[in-house]
Amino acid sequence: MTTDDHTSSAPRSVAVVGAAGACGRQLVAQLLNRRSISPDAHLQLVGHRGGASEHELWGLCSDLSDAFADDAPTIELVHDASDVNADIVVMIAGATISTDPTANVDRALLATTNRRLFEEYAEALATRPGGPPLVIVQSNPVELGVAVMCSRLPRHRVVGAGAWSDTMRFRREIAEAFGVRRSAVRGAMIGQHGDHLVPVWSSVRVDGVADDVVHEWIAQQRAGRVLADLSAELVAHRGELMGLVKAGDLQAAFSRVGELPADLRAALKPFLVHYTAGHTTEIVTAHSVVDLVELAFAGDHVLRPLQVMLDGETDDARGVLGIPVTFGPHGWNWVTPPVIADDELAALHAAIDAIAAANAG
Repeated sequence: MTTDDHTSSAPRSVAVVGAAGACGRQLVAQLLNRRSISPDAHLQLVGHRGGASEHELWGLCSDLSDAFADDAPTIELVHDASDVNADIVVMIAGATISTDPTANVDRALLATTNRRLFEEYAEALATRPGGPPLVIVQSNPVELGVAVMCSRLPRHRVVGAGAWSDTMRFRREIAEAFGVRRSAVRGAMIGQHGDHLVPVWSSVRVDGVADDVVHEWIAQQRAGRVLADLSAELVAHRGELMGLVKAGDLQAAFSRVGELPADLRAALKPFLVHYTAGHTTEIVTAHSVVDLVELAFAGDHVLRPLQVMLDGETDDARGVLGIPVTFGPHGWNWVTPPVIADDELAALHAAIDAIAAANAG
């Protein structure tokens, strides 16, 4: 399988759809702080005409120019989907769940609202001159965003960053347990960016730590638990943690999540961050996207767990799924089927079904 290569050179420019939001601001700040974009390239800050972002982007542009004057690329403000013109387009806009833990959030309504946004940009990007960009979806629901984009754009040029964010969190929990840097940890979170995520325990390795020591620690983490129950565990523990947050006992909430196994911690901590930091998990959300942008700019092809639209590449799976793929400057090239345990494979198939049902809703 090969990617449809619409350009002979590596991408150079980036458009951030939702740049005025908390995650979008963090993303553009990290892109410039890490000098991810060449000063002779350009960055589009994309907002919504008639909305608050139309005005806020002017201040953001000025602030970024003041902060990164010597190394900043050309920054352009865009307020219409039809004017987006960049090699890489990051979708990080849309409605999010409330930061009020007492609010009754209708997730179906959230998906409906963001579907309209995804459809608007998918249509605009599909009909722009010069061919389709590389699209990185970080808006939620990630799988829905990927599916809608792939309905109008070549599927190999669309990825979701949710699985990479989940993997970063999972590896961080493992690294902390062994007192090593995250870069020393191998292992992935795949499946759905949601309650049907799949921690691939069978793939976990830690550089400098004997495999039998790692396997013993994993056995302790999984003692008395089966992977098929993970989604139910997440729902139950999230309810417990939200009860503590609503009661105002944040110390107890963070202490409680710290007592849980590593896979549960990786999945549940983002909810606590969302409800206590005020602006969702903006720093790691942006960080994971910057990693992918930098890989695309570098021209490398690297294995990353990402949401992609499958068409029978692994286990005859079809539809959007978080899975390890080879990612490069023009999208994903091929699926690297994970060698996983039977219970992990079963959980992955359950995730496929859950994603299909959610996207159809």
